[in-house]
Amino acid sequence: MTDWTKDREAQLAYSYERFAQAKIFVFRKWCEQAAERGALVPTDLSGSCKYGSLFMNQVFGGTICGHYEHQYNVIGGRIVDLSHDAFDVGRLASPYLHEPDFFAIPEKQASLNGCLPRVEHWVAQFMAEIAAAKIDAF
Repeated sequence: MTDWTKDREAQLAYSYERFAQAKIFVFRKWCEQAAERGALVPTDLSGSCKYGSLFMNQVFGGTICGHYEHQYNVIGGRIVDLSHDAFDVGRLASPYLHEPDFFAIPEKQASLNGCLPRVEHWVAQFMAEIAAAKIDAF
């Protein structure tokens, strides 16, 4: 069983600039995933919190926190949520409630593990884009 609430080491230091880059990247990937499913193009990151929090955890470290309606990250002691301004998060009374036992539920474990291969591919693409941008800057 993976302990998703355990602090993970970062591949890339977190910053507000990197948050903005990650948000744009994950939204692009979320739109691509919708197209693959034949779904409408999303207008925001509603419904993406599982993918977004896994992505942020893989790139920027920290922990994944949440409950049955929403999950987010805590990085360096601060709440970090790619979908903070999404419609579905905005309608929640307590989006940043944390129920650690939720992540031990076998179905939740299976769901997160099922998303992981796609997220790992996204992370590799994102890191390559960051590396290419550094090279282009010189």
